[in-house]
Amino acid sequence: MSTLVEELLSQTQTTEQAKYTSKDFQSDQDVRWCPGCGDYSILAQTQRVMPDLGIPRHKIVFVSGIGCSSRFPYYMNTYGFHSIHGRATAIASGIKMARPDLSVWVVTGDGDGMSIGGNHLIHLLRRNLNIKVLLFNNQIYGLTKGQYSPTSEMGKVTKSTPYGSIDYPFNPVSLSLGASSTFVARTMDRDPKHLQSVLKRAAEHRGTAFVEVYQNCNVFNDGAFFQFTEKETKDDSVVFIEDGKPLVFGKERDKGIRLNGFLPEVVSLKNGKWSVNDLLVHNEKDTTLSFILADMTYKPNLPRPVGIFLAVNRPTYEAEMARQIAFAREKRGEGDMSKLLNSGETWVIN
Repeated sequence: MSTLVEELLSQTQTTEQAKYTSKDFQSDQDVRWCPGCGDYSILAQTQRVMPDLGIPRHKIVFVSGIGCSSRFPYYMNTYGFHSIHGRATAIASGIKMARPDLSVWVVTGDGDGMSIGGNHLIHLLRRNLNIKVLLFNNQIYGLTKGQYSPTSEMGKVTKSTPYGSIDYPFNPVSLSLGASSTFVARTMDRDPKHLQSVLKRAAEHRGTAFVEVYQNCNVFNDGAFFQFTEKETKDDSVVFIEDGKPLVFGKERDKGIRLNGFLPEVVSLKNGKWSVNDLLVHNEKDTTLSFILADMTYKPNLPRPVGIFLAVNRPTYEAEMARQIAFAREKRGEGDMSKLLNSGETWVIN
């Protein structure tokens, strides 16, 4: 049985050890996003990370749904599947179960992934297939020309909400945690080094990895995340969470986050009342803490948390499936489709 399990779950490492560069992952297709779109950065950082993974290109597949982000597979010199609206996670699940040896990536947007594809997304996360999900969040529908999306802020004036959205937005990180994802992270298109580091960690994770990427749509929602991405405001607006490190932020690194009960609060490290030793220390294996940090997202008096919220281990869906197949074969032998179809409640009509 162990031999069969190993065969079904053979991972993407091979003996070929081809030496790739980022150019090897650039396809011959013209990139057709609007000039200045944040998708260019995400594509570039993904192409830069891929050679470090040691996975042959023919063992990698990118799956997308519908939206600006969903052009992604065309621009990666790997296998790809441009599927239908909201169904990328379902199709990717089928690919992974049929070919567990492949490195499967889903590229989706806040509309494609959180609206029509929301139900598929949460079930992928809870099942924990070894699939990587990159959700580009620009808080708008870009491809269909600027309607509000499930992550748009309340009061957002768009073509479909001329008097302002009255929907409370999804927090993709909290939603992913609530669906029992084993790896949850947030990064930004305008921070290439951080984006690369998160992509590498996601690729290394055994199980579903969910990565929210703040992505600027410079045509229909320009500057939605500039408070968190631009040099003038970033240091005082973002706290980068790192495993085993206290939550310190600010241009002078003079502010921190401590817990008052279960509520995070900002404290000053200048006046001597609080020190680094009083601050919250991140633990990416603490599920309760990950929820507390994720809940900081829309709190106006708190910095925006960015980094890896959770990274825990749990058996993958395809591993459990392989064990069941091996167990059934051991107990009942190889299947016979013809025998199965002609057994039980069957009859012949003359």
